[in-house]
This record gives sequence, C-alpha cells and structure tokens, in this order.
Amino acid sequence: MKNWALIIGIVVVLAVFAAGFWLILKEDPVEEPSIDDALTFAPFTGEEAVPPANRRTVMAVINNHPDARPQTGLREADIVFEMIAEYDITRFVALYQSDFPDTFGPMRSAREYFVELAAAYDAFFVAHGYSPDAQVMLESGVVDHVNGIDHDGTLFERSSDRIAPHNSYISLDNIETAMENVQASPEYSGNSPYHFSGSAGNDKLEKQALSVRVEYGTNELFFSDFTYDTQSHLYSRSSGGVPTTDKETLETVEVSNVLVFEAQHQTVDSEGRQSIDLASGGNALLFQGGGVREIEWSSIDGKLVPTADGETVDLVPGKTWIHIIPSSPGMARSVSYTP
Repeated sequence: MKNWALIIGIVVVLAVFAAGFWLILKEDPVEEPSIDDALTFAPFTGEEAVPPANRRTVMAVINNHPDARPQTGLREADIVFEMIAEYDITRFVALYQSDFPDTFGPMRSAREYFVELAAAYDAFFVAHGYSPDAQVMLESGVVDHVNGIDHDGTLFERSSDRIAPHNSYISLDNIETAMENVQASPEYSGNSPYHFSGSAGNDKLEKQALSVRVEYGTNELFFSDFTYDTQSHLYSRSSGGVPTTDKETLETVEVSNVLVFEAQHQTVDSEGRQSIDLASGGNALLFQGGGVREIEWSSIDGKLVPTADGETVDLVPGKTWIHIIPSSPGMARSVSYTP
C-alpha cells in the first residue's frame, strides 16, 4: 500500500507540474521572430543590417542638373538608378533602405518609369513635381508618396544658395511625417531579388576595367566616370569631370558595383520626355572588382536585376549604381573602359 501511495503521489505531482507548465506557455507564448530579426543582411547591399533593419524603402528623385550639384544624401543610397528625364539630361532615383541621410536633395520631378520602379520596390516615393503621365499614376494611388507640389515651403524647403528648381530639399523627419500623414507603413515588407558574394564571380570577369565612362548623348556635363581603387575595392564617381561629392560632408560617392542596362527609349513629347521600357530586359555590363563582364538584365516583379543565362548574377556587397541607357546607340557608343 505504501508503494501505491508513493506512486499515486508522484503522478499527482507530475500532473500538477504539467498543468502549470501548460498555463505558463498559454499566458506567455514564445514570440515569433520579427521581420527586423530576419533581416540579418541589408536586402539591397548584402552588408550586415544595422537595426532597425526593417525600415520602409524610400525612393527619392534627385536632381542632376549641374546647378543642382553637389547633391545631398546620395552617398547613403543603397542603389542609384540614373536615367534620362528629357533629351540627354539624366536624373537619379535613389533607393534607401539600409541607411538614410538627414537631408535629401535637391528634389526634382517624377516620370512614370520612376513611379513604376518605386511601386516595384515597395518604396515610399518622394519627388517635387511630375510629368503628366506620372501625375496620373500618383493621383491614382499606385504608390505611397509625398510630392513637393503639394508641400512646397512646408515638408519641402527651399535653400537660399540656389535658384529654383534646383533648391528643393526634404528632411528624413519630414519624410517620416509624410508617411504618417498618408498612413503609409513605415516597415519594409517586400523582398529583394539581389544576390551577393564576397568574390561575386570575379573569376568570370572578362577584362580589366579600372576606369569606366558612361555617356548620354553628346552633353559632356552628363558623362559619368567611375575610377576603381585597388585598395578600397570601390569605384569613385565623377560627372562632367567633377567628383560627385556630398554637399554637406564633401565626401565622394563610392560604390561597389556599376551596372549599365540597355533599354528601349522613345521620345514622347516636345519637351524631350521619354518612355523607357523597364520590363523587357536586355544587354548589360557589370563592373566590379576592377573588371567587366557582359551579362543581361531582367525585370523580376518590376525590379531590375543583373542576370546571365537566366540566373541572377552576384553583386559585391555594398552600394550599386545602375545606368539605364538607350539601346540605340547602345553600349558600343555609350560605354567605354580602360585597364
């Protein structure tokens, strides 16, 4: 009897312990890992993510007119897309996710293909002004956005050292305010199609290319030059023969990867505005590690991705500059490089 009493006592104790443990789990469940925890590496640079790692992607249209140089905030961009706005005048669409400057600008007007990119990258879109087609897209709610046309002198501020339209700026604080005003999510919820590797296929680089030039038309003020540093393994950028620096810090813009994508362009009005095909893909050049490789580019859910034989090509971790050039005259006339 004593043995049975002992056994029954042990069973009762175990049952009570199990019930208590179940109640603890019920009242204090294990938390699921957050998006912030999952983003160990920044999705658009491949570098170690700095908390908070789940901040919403921002895409800002930055002025590239000579009167707007030097710009503010380009150094912090994960990716800069350089495209024609009209004629052979280029404009930047700067993507931010891993790092943000305090101030962005000078801001400039949107084009419909800028808006397409922002929607594809699940970005909060920032511009000052718009083309007629871009206005229709923005007013239809294609993408969360704020525009200087509606907030000139409030969220957007004019500097006194430059003349309009080359003097519109917006702060990071005001972008965050704009997000709150339109109830846009402040968190990153998209996905990145980019792959990164420390060597990034250097064994596949076909030629040495320590100096790279990309031309848009014949206007030398919009020629882009990149010079590779064998110590830092970065490309420093200049435009019109002048280093691309940050207006506030005077630091030169440097990137790990330079991509050139050919795309069909068509002039659509008397202002020289363009229609650019960002869906069909095409020929591309990849510059990294002081070398060059002929590849292709593809549109993956609207994002512009370097590919080869249908597979995504690895980038070197760090920042990337992407040129979109007209397929006519194409690479042969628009891109040159030297060892």
